[in-house]
Amino acid sequence: MCQFARVWIPDPEEVWKSAELLKDYKPGDKVLLLQLEDGKDLEYRLDPKTKELPHLRNPDILVGENDLTALSYLHEPAVLHNLRVRFIDSKLIYTYCGIVLVAINPYEQLPIYGEDIINAYSGQNMGDMDPHIFAVAEEAYKQMARDERNQSIIVSGESGAGKTVSAKYAMRYFATVSGSASEANVEEKVLASNPIMESIGNAKTTRNDNSSRFGKYIEIGFDKRYRIIGANMRTYLLEKSRVVFQAEEERNYHIFYQLCASADLSEFKVLRLGDANNFHYTNQGGSPVIEGVDDAKEMAHTRQACTLLGISESHQMGIFRILAGILHLGNVVFMSRDSDSCTIPPKHEPLSIFCDLMGVDFEELCHWLCHRKLATATETYIKPISKLQATNARDALAKHIYAKLFNWIVDHVNQALHSAVKQHSFIGVLDIYGFETFEINSFEQFCINYANEKLQQQFNMHVFKLEQEEYMKEQIPWTLIDFYDNQPCINLIESKLGILDLLDEECKMPKGTDDTWAQKLYNTHLNKCALFEKPRLSNKAFIIQHFADKVEYQCEGFLEKNKDTVFEEQIKVLKSSKFKMLPELFQDDEKAISPTSATSSGRTPLTRTLSKPTKGRPGQTAKEHKKTVGHQFRNSLHLLMETLNATTPHYVRCIKPNDFKFPFTFDEKRAVQQLRACGVLETIRISAAGFPSRWTYQEFFSRYRVLMKQKDVLSDRKQTCKNVLEKLIVDKDKYQFGKTKIFFRAGQVAYLEKLRADKLRAACIRIQKTIRGWLLRKKYLRMRKAAITVQRYVRGHQARCYAKFLRRTKAATIIQKYWRMYVARRRYKIMRTATIVLQSYLRGYLARNRYHKILREHKAVIIQKWVRGWLARTCYRRSIHAIIYLQCCFRRMMAKRELKKLKIEARSVERYKKLHIGMENKIMQLQRKVDEQNKDYKCLMEKLTNLEGIYNSETEKLRSDLERLQLSEEEAKIATGRVLSLQEEIAKLRKDLEQTQSEKKSIEEHADRYKQETEQLVSNLKEENTLLKQEKEVLNHRIVEQAKEMTETMEKKLVEETKQLELDLNDERLRYQNLLNEFSRLEERYDDLKEEMTLMVNVPKPGHKRTDSTHSSNESEYTFSSEIAETEDIPSRTEEPSEKKVPLDMSLFLKLQKRVTELEQEKQVMQDELDRKEEQVLRSKAKEEERPQIRGAELEYESLKRQELESENKKLKNELNELRKALSEKSAPEVTAPGAPAYRVLMEQLTSVSEELDVRKEEVLILRSQLVSQKEAIQPKNTMTDSTILLEDVQKMKDKGEIAQAYIGLKETNRPSAMDCHELNEDGELLLVYEGLKQANRLLESQLQSQKRSHENEAEALRGEIQSLKEENNRQQQLLAQNLQLPPEARIEASLQHEITRLTNENLDLMEQLEKQDKTVRKLKKQLKVFAKKIGELEVGQMENISPGQIIDEPIRPVNIPRKEKDFQGMLEYKKEDEQKLVKNLILELKPRGVAVNLIPGLPAYILFMCVRHADYLNDDQKVRSLLTSTINSIKKVLKKRGDDFETVSFWLSNTCRFLHCLKQYSGEEGFMKHNTSRQNEHCLTNFDLAEYRQVLSDLAIQIYQQLVRVLENILQPMIVSGMLEHETIQGVSGVKPTGLRKRTSSIADEGTYTLDSILRQLNSFHSVMCQHGMDPELIKQVVKQMFYIVGAVTLNNLLLRKDMCSWSKGMQIRYNVSQLEEWLRDKNLMNSGAKETLEPLIQAAQLLQVKKKTDDDAEAICSMCNALTTAQIVKVLNLYTPVNEFEERVSVSFIRTIQMRLRDRKDSPQLLMDAKHIFPVTFPFNPSSLALETIQIPASLGLGFISRV
Repeated sequence: MCQFARVWIPDPEEVWKSAELLKDYKPGDKVLLLQLEDGKDLEYRLDPKTKELPHLRNPDILVGENDLTALSYLHEPAVLHNLRVRFIDSKLIYTYCGIVLVAINPYEQLPIYGEDIINAYSGQNMGDMDPHIFAVAEEAYKQMARDERNQSIIVSGESGAGKTVSAKYAMRYFATVSGSASEANVEEKVLASNPIMESIGNAKTTRNDNSSRFGKYIEIGFDKRYRIIGANMRTYLLEKSRVVFQAEEERNYHIFYQLCASADLSEFKVLRLGDANNFHYTNQGGSPVIEGVDDAKEMAHTRQACTLLGISESHQMGIFRILAGILHLGNVVFMSRDSDSCTIPPKHEPLSIFCDLMGVDFEELCHWLCHRKLATATETYIKPISKLQATNARDALAKHIYAKLFNWIVDHVNQALHSAVKQHSFIGVLDIYGFETFEINSFEQFCINYANEKLQQQFNMHVFKLEQEEYMKEQIPWTLIDFYDNQPCINLIESKLGILDLLDEECKMPKGTDDTWAQKLYNTHLNKCALFEKPRLSNKAFIIQHFADKVEYQCEGFLEKNKDTVFEEQIKVLKSSKFKMLPELFQDDEKAISPTSATSSGRTPLTRTLSKPTKGRPGQTAKEHKKTVGHQFRNSLHLLMETLNATTPHYVRCIKPNDFKFPFTFDEKRAVQQLRACGVLETIRISAAGFPSRWTYQEFFSRYRVLMKQKDVLSDRKQTCKNVLEKLIVDKDKYQFGKTKIFFRAGQVAYLEKLRADKLRAACIRIQKTIRGWLLRKKYLRMRKAAITVQRYVRGHQARCYAKFLRRTKAATIIQKYWRMYVARRRYKIMRTATIVLQSYLRGYLARNRYHKILREHKAVIIQKWVRGWLARTCYRRSIHAIIYLQCCFRRMMAKRELKKLKIEARSVERYKKLHIGMENKIMQLQRKVDEQNKDYKCLMEKLTNLEGIYNSETEKLRSDLERLQLSEEEAKIATGRVLSLQEEIAKLRKDLEQTQSEKKSIEEHADRYKQETEQLVSNLKEENTLLKQEKEVLNHRIVEQAKEMTETMEKKLVEETKQLELDLNDERLRYQNLLNEFSRLEERYDDLKEEMTLMVNVPKPGHKRTDSTHSSNESEYTFSSEIAETEDIPSRTEEPSEKKVPLDMSLFLKLQKRVTELEQEKQVMQDELDRKEEQVLRSKAKEEERPQIRGAELEYESLKRQELESENKKLKNELNELRKALSEKSAPEVTAPGAPAYRVLMEQLTSVSEELDVRKEEVLILRSQLVSQKEAIQPKNTMTDSTILLEDVQKMKDKGEIAQAYIGLKETNRPSAMDCHELNEDGELLLVYEGLKQANRLLESQLQSQKRSHENEAEALRGEIQSLKEENNRQQQLLAQNLQLPPEARIEASLQHEITRLTNENLDLMEQLEKQDKTVRKLKKQLKVFAKKIGELEVGQMENISPGQIIDEPIRPVNIPRKEKDFQGMLEYKKEDEQKLVKNLILELKPRGVAVNLIPGLPAYILFMCVRHADYLNDDQKVRSLLTSTINSIKKVLKKRGDDFETVSFWLSNTCRFLHCLKQYSGEEGFMKHNTSRQNEHCLTNFDLAEYRQVLSDLAIQIYQQLVRVLENILQPMIVSGMLEHETIQGVSGVKPTGLRKRTSSIADEGTYTLDSILRQLNSFHSVMCQHGMDPELIKQVVKQMFYIVGAVTLNNLLLRKDMCSWSKGMQIRYNVSQLEEWLRDKNLMNSGAKETLEPLIQAAQLLQVKKKTDDDAEAICSMCNALTTAQIVKVLNLYTPVNEFEERVSVSFIRTIQMRLRDRKDSPQLLMDAKHIFPVTFPFNPSSLALETIQIPASLGLGFISRV
């Protein structure tokens, strides 16, 4: 043991802890220096006695293996750690341990038990998939079928470990995989027994909410075909004490609480139950409710299961009465009289209810509950008992009743599961209690542990036997392995004078007690048996050393439980019950045994009472009467061991991970206890004692090829492995070479793994060294080159900088020179300028002073002049001012009013309404107003200018006056007084001037304000206009955007709805095709059952040749219902065999329905014609005198039509009677019996059809009466008087052809019967010609009248149209006038809206007209076909009665000239009797291989269609129907016979599709005739519409396609896993990890031969066969898509169920394989088939295996990448990811939780696996053929010489 080795050391808390060695171990060291995982150092002292070193830890690569035996170091800590890692980290609950499946209870529902998982494990070898209970069940089922040996599955474990669930899933697997051999659904009954047994045998304990309190062994029986035929159940040691006592937090059996929860039901009122807390037997535990469990619903499930198993309602109510009685019995209370006696209160309610329910006497039962009878040799005594004894007796009675009821239910369950068919083999499922140890262990624990000792012994022997067989098979010398043998412990219990013997002996003693029994045990076994001990502090207990642990048992209660005493008098009272079911419980055991208990192998069955006491049964011997519970249990256990030893056992060990039922919580202590107890560690020890690790030579070579040199590799793998091992492992005892495997001792695989890891690490280091050196050198060269480049650029930069510096220095010197010169010159200029400026200012100042003096003098003179002039103008200005002021005030008032109106208008709502209508006009008006105001303003300014001119003129006048005044100055001096007055006037004038100036200023200010307000108003209006325009633009933009958004939204919705409709269509198509598949399956099953019945009856009828079993059903289903009624041939039909009547009768029935519809339509047409003719009669009354014979031909035509309807009614009535007769005489009485459902339905339909025909007959009679009345109203003239008119009308015809044609038409339409023609023949030909001409004239007149009427109707219609056009024109003009008044935008919108409305109306009108025309065309076609056939029938009938001479003399109808023989018409003629030969040679005995290679593709389809064409040409619907029905039935028969041959199925799928395309191409429908040539259009069917048969052929093609897919799947299934997953296409990428015992079985030799090339070759084969058969390209694409889906689904499902395949290297392999498949698609030009998309989940799973899985970014990338995988699949792959090498890392739990958190909102299916059985819905696109039918040659090899080309 060297440094850094990892070891396991014991720990009191975690059991085992991991540590690392810090120092090398040397022999003799007593202490090991270790470091724990948390970083703490530890000194570990070795045991001085044993000196055993700690257990070595396995390499991390081996942790988490599927099989514990694959671990290199096999010991307890390695096993515990491996289970913990799988359970906690990978969420895997199943693990193999050799032959044992270890199942850990997750306490959580897991999605790993669905039917898809069952299908995935079905047929797989046990080592191929991950561990699972289904794998064990499949192994048992396979070995039963292969070895023809009975199997057993032994499920054991503690209470709460999941035993019952595991057994239930195993039985579900058998029921699903095998199915039942009868229609009784035995597998459902087997599963339905679980709810019943759980309700009466399971209860809640402190460890488990659904703990089984009994053991059971279910034998599931199979027939020779290994289908379930029945089952049988054995029970062991029911815990009866739970009925009367429950510990704290526990419950009684579930059934009691279910009854209490359902007490409110009406049928349970009689039980008088209530809440469970009201009963003593159900309230002791204090926990009546289980969280998450609805007892009322569980009760409903229990009752449903009882009903399914055949337990009647009366028996169910009887069971519930007994159970309710037990509850009421528990509430019975005893009152003490004294210490030795007790009594029950009178009329005690619980006891009275118990007596009422049980039907017993109250007083008698009350007496025996308080007394007992003692019998001596001479007499008997009745002795009272104490209260305690009475209570114990009551509880014993309750336990006894429940035990008997339990046995009775088990018996009836076995009766329901019993089968009369002989059992060939069986698989037993043992669900039994595991090893138990509690604080107080009693008799039950003793029996349970005794049973586990026996099972453990059998398990040890089986494991040892398997090891021995393995060594012997591989021819390896082996020595006896020492393993624990628990036979001494078993002898201690069951041998003579053993514990059970002493217990039985003490029970026989009159005064035997538990204490005396304990003393006998001490005296017998203490100090004599090493496995028996006595506790130190107790004399009433003993200790037994079991294989799992020491257990201390308390002796108290052993004797009482072993005796199980019940008073015989109480049993007698119950036997005398009036309730019939109660005495049945106490009958003799022989009568209670189920008939299913006797098995086919002759083994003695285990009775239902082996685990139950039988005290108190009369009629038994004394010895049998005294059998104890222990004795019975020992016998039943011996029988069980005999059964198990006679079968091949399979072991499932259930482990309880914790005691608190927490999900995915692992308690190491509890797990180790159970591993020790269940024998898993013993298996490990046995395996480790020998050679636990086993490798095949190929696996060893693949794994350790890296340890070999090239020269060591030989062609012989075995010799190569031997040579290498001799070099690697020196000690030859560490390994052995077998025939096919290499065996290694423990630890050697770890050593080899270390050598491999060291070699890979050295190689990795060398690779890393070389790569890193190369990278660093590359980096150095890159840096050196970069440095040189940088230096070059830096030096160049420096040189350029120095040159720049020199240039800048020289430039700076020059700049300084010029700058200094500039500064000096500038300074000089400034000084010179300043001097000149000073001089100029000084000179100017002096000049201005002189000027100002002169100016002041001049101004004084001017002022005087102006003052004088002002005085003259004062008066004038005052008047002008007043006028202007008044005008301003008035205008201001008017402007204010206008402004107020404008404001009111601006605030009004109407303005906003008219904004979008007249805003531009309004703005223009405002603009005009502003212009007018500007003009006014200019006018005012001109007026002001004129005033100023006037003022200047007046000023001049004043000046002149002033001069005159100056001249008259002297006069002024004289008039001094006058001057003073003038001065006063001047003062006044100044004041007036100031006032005038102030007024002028105010007016100017007012004008300015008005101008500003006007400008503000205009600007506001402009801004508002701008805003409105912007709003308009915004609104327009919004409208455009909304329209665009609405368009996009509608487009998106349209796309989504289209996708949804496509999905719905695919779903509907898939459902329809699934129904077809189910129908075909049921049809095949019906055929098989019919054949079996035929074989069972084996009484062939004389002279009767058996036809295909599907003949009648197919004939009836695929019968063609033509629109043309078939001819009557009643005598010939009565002569046909009864078997051939069925399809003919069904066709009659279908045609009757069709004919009824035709009659309704014809009746409606005739009624319309009658109404129209009545109106015409009223119109033409005035014209009747002139032309009274106009309506004669019409009346004759109506008479003819009436006669036809009457004949049709007669024919339909005959056909109905014939159909009834055929149904009553049908040969299958089980189908057509009067009480059969099919008969009743058919007769109801026939009755309804008959009633409809009677109604139609009455309507025809009414119509006839109306026609007769019309005929009588029109008085016909004498025919002889009309001869001239007739001759004139005839002469009016242009040529003789018209006359002949009219005569022939009349002859065809007016021949009532053969007798009339015969009478006319007797009168002579002339009369016939004359009558014909006369009728022709009448017909022509009627046609002329009808044409006139039609012209009148057309004229009226045209006048109506003209009137409507006028109205439309007027309306258009009105709309145009209205639109012209609107603005341009509104006008455009209105015109568009109107145009849309008009186009919509026109479209609707045209659609209505088109529909009417279509209806008219269809109606006319139908009438044409009907009349054509009637004419043919009449001609045939007439030709039979007319003599040859008459035929010669009659006018000859124009006929076509026959073509030459070389010009064929593309039809094949055959005789009716050759139909079977045609079908036989062309379908039944045709070899597809020869036809596909040598002849044209689809030749049989072309031949069949050409035959159908000829039958259509002959208008023989019976021949068409017979040929098509025979063809369909024959194809089905061929596919049933050779349905597993791909070529056959592909051939007939191709031909069926081609036949279907031919029926479409030549149907005459325009949609299918687009690609036809004119010649092909001539070959269209003329008489029959085969649309219904096209649907039948389409359904048949769907069934063939589904069968083709199943054939493909069966061929590809064995190749997929091996080729896509297991085979290493890229050699050396992935290595094989060490495997355990459960490795791939011998089937690996077969499956290993398949590679990816095998799959590709098979795909090529499929593709070439389909192409040779001429299959449609679209159909080939669908087949390829389905093939690729199967490959992807199967590969992904296996990947999700195989931990060894989830690795990085395997992801690379898968991606490479997928790329090869894609390359194959490209080579075949099938990339657009959708096949690649079906591989997307597999591709994403492979990518998931290869991407990084550490950071949050990685998680985000994974979530976005894996959109085709579900959340469950992603998490599963991450959990299963397993590193193959040490260099890979496991996925952390935190990373998986991150993925789950990110994907929690994704809504996808919770299903884990893909549905590999899913079949995509298939479509058959129309694919017309360009091949001309007339050019097809029939080869002689087909043997069709009896048919000829036409």
